Amino acid sequence: MGQFQAEIRTDRADRAPVKLKLFGDGASLDDFAKLHAEGRVTGFTTNPTLMYRAGITDYAAFAHKLLAVIPDMPISFEVFSDDFEEMERQARLIASWGENAYVKIPITNTKGESSLPLVEKLSREGVKLNVTAILTLAQAAGTIAALDVKTPGIVSIFAGRIADTGVDPMPIMRAAVAMAADKPKAEILWASTREVLNIYQARDCGCHIITATPDILKKMDMAEMDLRELSLETVAMFRRDAVAAGFSL
Repeated sequence: MGQFQAEIRTDRADRAPVKLKLFGDGASLDDFAKLHAEGRVTGFTTNPTLMYRAGITDYAAFAHKLLAVIPDMPISFEVFSDDFEEMERQARLIASWGENAYVKIPITNTKGESSLPLVEKLSREGVKLNVTAILTLAQAAGTIAALDVKTPGIVSIFAGRIADTGVDPMPIMRAAVAMAADKPKAEILWASTREVLNIYQARDCGCHIITATPDILKKMDMAEMDLRELSLETVAMFRRDAVAAGFSL
């Protein structure tokens, strides 16, 4: 994994040391258990889409199995109702599953109605939240303001999706980190990670957390690899595969 561990530290002359927490992202009990045992991450996130793609049909049963295997690291589970009253009920139920259970609340429902009144209410009552699907600085600012100063909360900004639109997410992430300075228990999370480079970018922005899928975690073994060596490995791969295919001209 090169320089990376569960917490990634950088010391820069222009600011105090920053610790970047690495969270596993997915919906595989086996993958999560392995990552937990290896100590490669310090937390986990999942969502209904990842669970659906993994073939999970019993949401609560999967969650309870995961919490039994990982009782000592934060795990974020997302509500899936589009109605705020039902969303609140689901949130309170998820929060009751364990001290390390965080509740993911989408920044809006599918009608574009803000979830921030619910976020403010639940956070004020001590529910640990992970506000998700944030893509604009205004959404991040509203979330930070809604989180209670005494309650841990995560602000998940989908930096990868922002970049997919051709917009550089780093200014947004830096601004969000600065806004969160007044809320010491609020953490900015770089979500929708696309490549190992994003981990360095999140670190340099001062983010508190970044999520990584198993595919990204595997690529972390290449971190800071000598590029000439990687070039040679790439050429060797092309040659090996051409021979294996029996190509001739």
